[in-house]
Formats: sequence, C-alpha cells, structure tokens
Amino acid sequence: QVQLVESGGGLVLPGGPLRLSCASSRITFSIGTMGWYRQAPGKQRELVATITRRESTNYADSVKGRFTISRDNAKNTVYVQMNSLKPEDTAVYYCNAVNSLTFRNYWGQGTQVTVSS
Repeated sequence: QVQLVESGGGLVLPGGPLRLSCASSRITFSIGTMGWYRQAPGKQRELVATITRRESTNYADSVKGRFTISRDNAKNTVYVQMNSLKPEDTAVYYCNAVNSLTFRNYWGQGTQVTVSS
C-alpha cells in the first residue's frame, strides 16, 4: 500500500514561514508529477503547487512569489516552502503524487496549517 506522509504543519504567525514535507513509501512505480493541495473549512480542495519529475513548476496565483515547491526524486519526497503566510492560507494541506504510467493519484492524510496571531 503506497503511503504519503506529510509533516511540518502547525500554527504560525502572519508573515511567518513554514516548510511542509511529504515522504512517500512502498513506491513500486515511477512517480510523475507531485504536488500540494489545500482545503479550508467549507471550501473545496484547491491546487497550491505542482512539480514535474523534471522540476517544471506550477503555482496557484494566490501563492505565487510566496511559496516554493521542490522535490528530491531519489527520496520520492516533495517539499513546499511557504513564506509571508497569511490567515487565508489556513487550511489542511495535502500531498499528491501521480503514477507516471497509469496517472493514478495518491494522497497523503493531510497536515493542518493555521496562520493566526
């Protein structure tokens, strides 16, 4: 059973930084695109950022210039460095990985990020 495990969430002051990590295990296939999504209370899950195996990146407009996604292909791990956090960034953040052959999606269990004073 493929596992994606997020870490690094927590409570942070507005304007502060936070770094999320997502480690994958029991991977028996080639991972293609990896990414981060988030879901705030009462809202639909939305894209935060994605990164291809060749490290081409895509960001939601709301996080451009503040968040940076990166990955370590050898470790099947994806990160997101979040700077200048705003209260509206508060959400559960989910890691996503896509099988490069079947395009099946895999999800982590989510990690809570709360931006509040």
